[in-house]
Amino acid sequence: MLLIDDEKNILESIKMVLNYENYPVETTNNGVDGLYLFKKTKFDIVILDVKMPGQDGLEVLKNMKEINPFSEIIMISGHSGIEEAMNAARLGAFDFLEKPISRDKLILTVRNAAEKVKLLKENYNLKTVSEEKYRLVGDSPAIKKLKETIQKVARTNSTVLITGQSGTGKELIARSIHRQSPRRNNKFVQVNCAAIPDELIESELFGHEKGSFTGAYEKKIGKFENAHRGSIFLDEVGDLSLRAQAKVLRVLEEGESQRVGSAEIKKVDVRVIAATNKDLKEEIGGGRFREDLFFRLNVVPIHSPSLAERREDIPLLIEHFTRFFSEESNYRPKKFTPEVMESIRQFDWKGNVRELRNLVERLLIMSEGDPVTVDDLPEQMLEAKVKAPFSFKDITLWKDFKVLSEKYFLEEKLKEYRYNIARTAREIDLPRSNLYKKIENIGIMLPQHLEADEESPDLEDQEESPGSAGNDGS
Repeated sequence: MLLIDDEKNILESIKMVLNYENYPVETTNNGVDGLYLFKKTKFDIVILDVKMPGQDGLEVLKNMKEINPFSEIIMISGHSGIEEAMNAARLGAFDFLEKPISRDKLILTVRNAAEKVKLLKENYNLKTVSEEKYRLVGDSPAIKKLKETIQKVARTNSTVLITGQSGTGKELIARSIHRQSPRRNNKFVQVNCAAIPDELIESELFGHEKGSFTGAYEKKIGKFENAHRGSIFLDEVGDLSLRAQAKVLRVLEEGESQRVGSAEIKKVDVRVIAATNKDLKEEIGGGRFREDLFFRLNVVPIHSPSLAERREDIPLLIEHFTRFFSEESNYRPKKFTPEVMESIRQFDWKGNVRELRNLVERLLIMSEGDPVTVDDLPEQMLEAKVKAPFSFKDITLWKDFKVLSEKYFLEEKLKEYRYNIARTAREIDLPRSNLYKKIENIGIMLPQHLEADEESPDLEDQEESPGSAGNDGS
């Protein structure tokens, strides 16, 4: 705690009272020295005289709040007036005490200020932990492109449709959009459409009136109303019933929400971010999803890249999960040997980042030593590691081994880059024409449904286009 007053007896008496209450106190008799000490230490609580020679107390208060907004400044004065107190409050002062200062009033004010500082710090730490938990980790081209797209779309109110496999981090993308948007100080409301039964989804999204159906014992505010002026994240939007889809469309087109059992229509201002791992065009063809709703959701499509599209991020993800889990669960962080890192990098991650996170947590808990070694890996990973692409017993000539090795390498790389010829050639440093010749000569089969010579289908080089279904190139 810092005490600033030009009267020596005030300094000594306040310091004595606070020291007796176990508050350590530093003192100075002018604002210039006080600011110097404050910049050096950033005290949680400052007791500051208003009238001092040289720099005025209100000016010192303003400077301190700019340096550290979390500090609480208690102003004291022997010549206070209403205007002076209002100016101090406007500049962020915690309280205003008149001289001579009551001992009990001083102690109570300091305790209240200390409690407020503690709460502010706790809230800040919780927010920091939350932001760290939902941070998009990675430096791969796919993630860099994704972050650029998020930055562009976050500034707008446009509806976003996030597509991609399960476990790729679609929720993280939605939260990142909200966090960088003008709505960031308002609510982010998440709804898992797949986890709510069809008969309850309307009530969950739009609310209901008391007695509107069996079990409706009291009025309920829906998620759309709750998200007013904020963002709503409709996760697994492809699982919505057709009836619920019609009401979501009404919100998107008219900004109107209607509770179940009510004739009243409420206006809502909500930014909708939706996500799905389904092919919505296929769902439309099967009559399970409204085409008009798809077009309203798909204003800005964003593709959430699978782990196979960003294997270079795996070491960063492991480091992130290790640090986060260790801090959250009070575990000692462990290192991973290069062999373990390579095994993890090469593994076929069906569950994507979510599966990788679960593995890291399991290894930190179950492995006995430090660092984590290949012996700590689960059996399925070890089996995948030792599995050879072909049998060496069947190969007798060097040239046959070269052909098979080359074929296996190219097949794996083409699969990794989703059969994008241009990107595969670029990543393995081989001219595109040469890659085509090798594919033809070796006899590698390419999926017919993919445009193999496109520069970037579903990958980071593709620009967003209004007609594309969730392939924004991230």
